[in-house]
Amino acid sequence: MKNTALTHVHEALGAKMVPFAGYNMPVQYEGVNAEHETVRNGVGVFDVSHMGEFLLTGPNALSLIQKVCSNDASVLTDGRAQYSCLPNENGGIVDDLIIYRFNEEKYLLVVNASNIEKDWKWISSKNDMGVEMRNLSDDYSLLAIQGPKAVEAMQALTSVDLSAIKYYHFEVADFAGIEHVIISATGYTGSGGFEIYAKNSEIEQIWNKVFEAGVSYGIKPIGLAARDTLRLEMGFCLYGNDIDDTTSPLEAGLGWITKFTKDFTNSEALKKQKEEGVKRKLVGFEITERGIPRHDYEIADKEGNVIGKVTSGTMSPSLNKGIGMGYVPAEYAAEGSEIYIRIRKNDVPAKVVKLPFYKK
Repeated sequence: MKNTALTHVHEALGAKMVPFAGYNMPVQYEGVNAEHETVRNGVGVFDVSHMGEFLLTGPNALSLIQKVCSNDASVLTDGRAQYSCLPNENGGIVDDLIIYRFNEEKYLLVVNASNIEKDWKWISSKNDMGVEMRNLSDDYSLLAIQGPKAVEAMQALTSVDLSAIKYYHFEVADFAGIEHVIISATGYTGSGGFEIYAKNSEIEQIWNKVFEAGVSYGIKPIGLAARDTLRLEMGFCLYGNDIDDTTSPLEAGLGWITKFTKDFTNSEALKKQKEEGVKRKLVGFEITERGIPRHDYEIADKEGNVIGKVTSGTMSPSLNKGIGMGYVPAEYAAEGSEIYIRIRKNDVPAKVVKLPFYKK
């Protein structure tokens, strides 16, 4: 089990620690609902240092990214980021990731913790163009400072105007007394805020100064359980649940990051799938009676036939109702369609809704 540079801090704060993607991670501190509300209404801090970071440099860095990623990274300018995925050869997804462009020959790819080794091997196997690749995952830490009060609470820690960093943009600047920190606005909670990438040796100083600066704003540490409820309320996919090696980006509703203006891994097959239409789709649903949907629960039609599975589900802290996502045949994917979630042998009615579940 790996530790992050802040594991001892979480343990001292009394966090409940669990194994996650090979790391010892804080799942909660005071409780999921309270932590969820802190991020929706105030400011909270996640240690997400388990995420992976690959630095790609050289004149062909963009060409390699274009080859392995579904989105069109050629539209990026310096200081901009982009959500994308790595398609595999069989119509599925190796991983989803965020691409950061520093300049035309320098890009950072941020990948999921559970897929670091898999992604590294995959991208390396496609690198026949001499791109220099460095795996920085074990050297860098990542904090996500999230919530509507994040910008105001943290402004005193940097010379950069945090309110001017637009969504999916980033700056390399001073933060909490450390130079050359990446400050990015690519949060996965839907409540604003930003992320801080810094070296492991620097992150504890940053953590301490962040909590000093945020004290009058009610800042709190937040665990991975609330991160999951927050992202699910936004309808954001979680790799390993809603997308994996068997799910196509088009089935997952990720057509918007699948650009056929260029060739990429398996692009011909995906293009054909788009033209013919997908047979199943990832949908969001709300339970219309009492019940909490969970990962892997069966989805049925009104006759009781199993038509799919729940990929993510929870009791939404913001909406106070059961919400979830799952794959269903295309004919059940329209907004308003009635489906049933099998909860302990009972088929509980639910309806397909437009994402996100949570609207500010």
